[in-house]
Amino acid sequence: MDGKLKYKKSTYHLYTFLVSKMIGSLGSSVYTFGISMYILSMTGSSLSFATNLLFSIVPRTIISPIAGLIGDKVPRKWLVLGGQAGVILTVSILLLYTWTAGLSLPAIYVATLFNSIFSSFSSVAFSASISNLVDEERLQKAMSFNQLSFSVSGIGGPIVGGMLFGFASMEVFLLVFISAAIITLLLESTMNFTLYKKPVVASAQKETMLQSFKAGFVYLKTKPVVRAILWTALWLNLFFTCLSVGIGFVLLTNLKFQPQLIGFIEAAAAIGMLITAIYLATRSNLKFPLVVVKRSTLLMAISVILVAVPLLFSWSNTVNFIYYLVLMFVAGGFGVTTNTPIGVIMQTSVDEEYKGRVFGIVEMMAMSMMPIGTLIYGVLYDIIPAQYVLIVSGTILIAIVLILLRGSVIRMAHPELEDKRKLNILEEVEG
Repeated sequence: MDGKLKYKKSTYHLYTFLVSKMIGSLGSSVYTFGISMYILSMTGSSLSFATNLLFSIVPRTIISPIAGLIGDKVPRKWLVLGGQAGVILTVSILLLYTWTAGLSLPAIYVATLFNSIFSSFSSVAFSASISNLVDEERLQKAMSFNQLSFSVSGIGGPIVGGMLFGFASMEVFLLVFISAAIITLLLESTMNFTLYKKPVVASAQKETMLQSFKAGFVYLKTKPVVRAILWTALWLNLFFTCLSVGIGFVLLTNLKFQPQLIGFIEAAAAIGMLITAIYLATRSNLKFPLVVVKRSTLLMAISVILVAVPLLFSWSNTVNFIYYLVLMFVAGGFGVTTNTPIGVIMQTSVDEEYKGRVFGIVEMMAMSMMPIGTLIYGVLYDIIPAQYVLIVSGTILIAIVLILLRGSVIRMAHPELEDKRKLNILEEVEG
């Protein structure tokens, strides 16, 4: 295929990717909202809700590295479409069960378990394939579109779900999800997952699954910048849980905000993500992406500390509301300016034959920290005043970023910065 045709196909991928991800994420968000509300209204138990969350997180944590390993051995398009088909089949069976026997808690748990397994294969394989779908010059746009789809679903999912939950049956929620998943499957089936795939030298030695899995970790040792990003992401996912767990606690329990106002504040973060994702999608590639990652994560860490400020002063409810509205909007934007450059670096720095395993490890590390962080901060907020938890967590986050993304790592990722620094020193000496 000549360059013009490849570029044209890449453009098609870019916008098909945006539409498919947006529809799929929105359908999933509506479904998740409906199932969550159904469990809470049916049982009135936060334990039942947490159990369903556990059935979603734990399988992804276990399956993701396996999915990545398989993605390096078989065509990733098979995994993407197969995983998506598995999700459709799972929810379709749940719908048939609901029509015949009525929806039950065990049926929801089983569906959540299989959904999590199938979506792990689809998600990891797709993430590892983005650089094969889109030309390198537009990778930043593709990663921004990915963030954009999550922002739209984060805003639209609860709104659509809330409107449906008042008057529609759970069968409608299941049908919405199935329809969105089918559209996503059809769109993704039209993509060429090897359009920009670089040739891979086949290994003469046959590897067992365990050896191949170990090879992924050995490979990471040869990529200090990628390794630093992975460790940073791991600790950020743990300590930033203080915000996802704590913001609702602070607003509802400490400041006595009405739930409607809390909804507006949480929506502000999604709007900040949306606007920032659109901005990054329309601008040229960032020259020094890891520098942007370091700055934005530092600002996010400072945002965690700033959440505690109204707890230290006696401000009016109006001032507190405006303060948190602006803070969450800005924090949402920083999240995108962290995740998008990280995505670009990972896509361009990891060799093709290891992408599946590396992205599987990334997802495993990210998912494993969520339940641990939720458990730790769930306990801490009950025994320690929220402002101290937030201030200490924010300070630890700043230290983590400064240590793991220190100057030597930044210069390793962007050697031209070292040359620029040497040139400046030379000019100062000569001057």
